[in-house]
Parts: sequence; structure tokens; C-alpha cells
Amino acid sequence: MHVAPMRSTPVQDHIALAEIELCGELMIAASAADGERLSPDRIDEVLKVGADVVVEWPRQRRRSCGGGGGRS
Repeated sequence: MHVAPMRSTPVQDHIALAEIELCGELMIAASAADGERLSPDRIDEVLKVGADVVVEWPRQRRRSCGGGGGRS
């Protein structure tokens, strides 16, 4: 059996890591919430999104963290 040598430099997808961190923050907030769902205002608060802030994600990276309950 031949095993490929390990790379000395790890490859990181910084956008994917940021998305994972944001999903984690949403899961923490959801687990502490009283209701069944987080309100859109609470989601914006957790993600630190304000009315004056517009985040443009690349089209192929747009997806939710689990369900259609959030904003796009």
C-alpha cells in the first residue's frame, strides 16, 4: 500500500471557516432561545448585521445553515 506524504502546509478555506463559525454562533443562540425559532432580528444580532450593513456573498457560496428560517 502506498500512502501519499502529508503536506507541510495545511490548506484552509477562509470563507468556509467563517461560515462554520457563523453557523456555530447561530446554533448557540438557538439552543439558548426560549421559542422554537430565532426571530430575524435575533439572527441579525447574532450575526452582527445591521440595517446599514450589506454583505455580498459570492453567488455559489450562498446557502443557509439549516432550514429556510433565516434571511438570504
